[in-house]
Amino acid sequence: MKKSLLILVFVYLFVSNTMACDICGCGVSSYYNGILPDFKKRIMGFRYRYNSLRTHVGVGGLESYLTTTESYRSAELWGGWNLGKRFRLMASIPYSFNERLNQGDVTHKEGIGDIAFAGYFLAFKQDKTVFTSKRLSQSLWIGGGIKLPTGEYNPAEKQGSAQNTNLFQLGTGSVDYMMNAMYDLRLQDAGINVNASYKMNSSNSHHYQYGNKLSTTAQLYYKFRPQHNLSLAPNAGIVYEKANEDFNTGFNVDISGGKVVLGSIGLEAAFNKLSVGGSWQTPFSQNLANGFVKTNNRLMLHVSMAF
Repeated sequence: MKKSLLILVFVYLFVSNTMACDICGCGVSSYYNGILPDFKKRIMGFRYRYNSLRTHVGVGGLESYLTTTESYRSAELWGGWNLGKRFRLMASIPYSFNERLNQGDVTHKEGIGDIAFAGYFLAFKQDKTVFTSKRLSQSLWIGGGIKLPTGEYNPAEKQGSAQNTNLFQLGTGSVDYMMNAMYDLRLQDAGINVNASYKMNSSNSHHYQYGNKLSTTAQLYYKFRPQHNLSLAPNAGIVYEKANEDFNTGFNVDISGGKVVLGSIGLEAAFNKLSVGGSWQTPFSQNLANGFVKTNNRLMLHVSMAF
């Protein structure tokens, strides 16, 4: 158990000492993946994500003729490949559908998003018996990745950036880098899953740089086994995101950055090599772009197959 506590401390330090980051639109696109299904060799899956925002929100949540609702839907093809027992490669290809509504006028934008690749190293894994007959399992994966500027970035969206959140984009237009950590601790069928991701954004060719983004999640779950080859795992937890301000031609963008805390509930199901699941997130507290932006509920659904 001492090693378990040390690993929890490590994850906590990784999360709490990481700098802040950006949060909305293409900058806020969540890298939350839920509890990753178990797989020995390879896995391929599909995710659907939905989140929405209100921008140009006045003091006390008041709306005006400028107030805009933006919806972001993403269909994402993803996969993973274990190389031996300690290395893992993962990739994701998103296709996004964006919608902006202001005083009855609707603007649509869709296309491929920013493709991302990541590599992981299994730093620690343990399986042992405790309390005479209880099985304790834990693992820690650490790694990094790169996000390519494959999604369209429209520089016209950043015009007048002092009053423009520059969120309504399919991609950042920049090569960005990620650091990741995934820790799982399970005693028999009850467990906790902790994820941390820190995304470092570079400046794009139009001299706009989204703030670096920190995303962390902690989820409690319990696995029920109604049948030998079927497991159900309801889960609940907390999501925390924090952001630096953006930079436009070297100057800070006041209407950017911030932080949000969300509650999360979900369900994961696995039948043989097939896994399906989903999660619902709702904001508990938020301060985005100095109150100029409000995030709404989020939804993620997924299905995957190990082979």
